[in-house]
Amino acid sequence: MTAPHILVVDDDPKIRSGLAKFLGQQGLRVSVASDGKQFRERLASSKLDLIVLDVMLPDESGLSLLRQTQADKPIPVILLTAVAEETDRVIGLELGAEDYVCKPFSLRELLARIRVVLRRRSAVGRNDSSGRSTVFVFSKWTLDIRARTLKSPSGALVELTSGEYDLLQAFVEHPNRVLNRDQLLDLARGRTSTSVDRTIDVQVMRLRRKLEENPENPAMIKTVRNGGYIFTPVVENDAG
Repeated sequence: MTAPHILVVDDDPKIRSGLAKFLGQQGLRVSVASDGKQFRERLASSKLDLIVLDVMLPDESGLSLLRQTQADKPIPVILLTAVAEETDRVIGLELGAEDYVCKPFSLRELLARIRVVLRRRSAVGRNDSSGRSTVFVFSKWTLDIRARTLKSPSGALVELTSGEYDLLQAFVEHPNRVLNRDQLLDLARGRTSTSVDRTIDVQVMRLRRKLEENPENPAMIKTVRNGGYIFTPVVENDAG
């Protein structure tokens, strides 16, 4: 199999070269970019499996590049952020980033997070032969695990980031059961050393915007005070 292709976008040449060398030693193919212009060139000319993207770039914000990437052709993104920039981390998750790593960071931690995201992306093939239920229907919505698609009651395809998809899968596989944030992190994302509650809260907010008639008063994904969340619809499933 061809090694996953990672794009590292950072204006610091030491970080770019260091990550390229380290990730290459771990069996990954790595391209680099130093600014928004090079980022777009790499995006247009290469088939990428994941992007490691610095929020602070010299010519434009990494968050702006993230927004464009998710709108054009969604590719998993892990953000690199400064420790103090909580607002940027939250906005990044809201825009569709899969995860974030705070600078200064451990190379091993970043590698672990990259592998978690890549494993989620490769789960489709495993689901095809696992014998598990692959089609879930709830409130006239249809989630197809094999195809990784979500259809609305009208039959329209609804775009989900892989993080949103994995969280929704966790909910439909455990309906009418209170799941705390730790359980959701384990079920949906694969735990990494510094994942936090806020990550799940942001993903839930994004799912509500796509599923709920009134996201401010959700009927499907309800908050349980001091408990977590509960997915309330009746879920029917089929092996597909």
